Amino acid sequence: MILVTGGLGFIGSHTVRALLDLGEDCVVVQRRARALPPVLAGASVRVEQADITDSEALLAVGRRHDITGIVHLAGSYPWPPVPEAPVQATRNALGGFLNIAEAAQEWGVRRLGIASTIGVYFGATNVRATNDGPLREDTPLSMTAAVSIPTFKKVGEMLGGFLADTTGLDIVNYRISGTWGPLGHLDPFFAAPALIHAAARGTTADLGHLLHPAYAEDGLDLTYVKDTGRAIALLQLAPTLNHRTYNIGSGQATTNARIGQAIRKTVPDAQVDLETGGGAPHLVLDIGRLMADTGYRPEYDTDRAAADYIAWLRAGHEN
Repeated sequence: MILVTGGLGFIGSHTVRALLDLGEDCVVVQRRARALPPVLAGASVRVEQADITDSEALLAVGRRHDITGIVHLAGSYPWPPVPEAPVQATRNALGGFLNIAEAAQEWGVRRLGIASTIGVYFGATNVRATNDGPLREDTPLSMTAAVSIPTFKKVGEMLGGFLADTTGLDIVNYRISGTWGPLGHLDPFFAAPALIHAAARGTTADLGHLLHPAYAEDGLDLTYVKDTGRAIALLQLAPTLNHRTYNIGSGQATTNARIGQAIRKTVPDAQVDLETGGGAPHLVLDIGRLMADTGYRPEYDTDRAAADYIAWLRAGHEN
């Protein structure tokens, strides 16, 4: 049985769905009680209400279930930042991570997967004003980060490496690309979800939530969440893995203009045109390791993803 933290959330619920489809049983740990999301409707999923910052409550879950692996997707960073209590927020984030590692060791799990992010590559030595090709997992990373998410993910990767070396745990980092799709939120880093929501409603997209202005030429390695969940499931279940860190992405850049083209195939009159003038480098992940060690291939291209997401929203789902 695989334990998934944050398993009723965005990426988590799709990961649980993929694990179930691959024949695994799952138990989900959630801090607050909530109903199963639509992607898990009717599924046989055990749900445990526990806060991962409470070590005793977390360890008690393992006494009720035979847990053989852990996928840790619950937020292990303070986002949005908590300026009024940064020390406590940091203590909670790192404490939850360490409690998960302690539980993995006590339960003798086969593998512990930890969610990281494409954001760790910002500021890397080969990410300059021009594109230098797909980013490999062995790319040297900067020791600094502009926002809290990549900061905590870098710290988590380093701590995970230390714990793997000293405890013998099989700890694997998932550097997840920009992910969009059902149950997702309006991401502050890329425009695709907002464009999709606006098209489904027949309105003009409000992009005021973005950290930076969005231009038609802006692009990023975007992955549909169903592919992201399946990639994580395959990494968790692979008999052997040859590396400690894996990129999870599409292996190509998807621009806002390309998203608009895909949307118009389903909603021809969608108002999705953005201003030109973008010059930011396109971050693209090399997914060769992932494909070689798991057989993963993306199943959703941009057209199929946009059509599926719009259909989901038009069916009455909120996200």
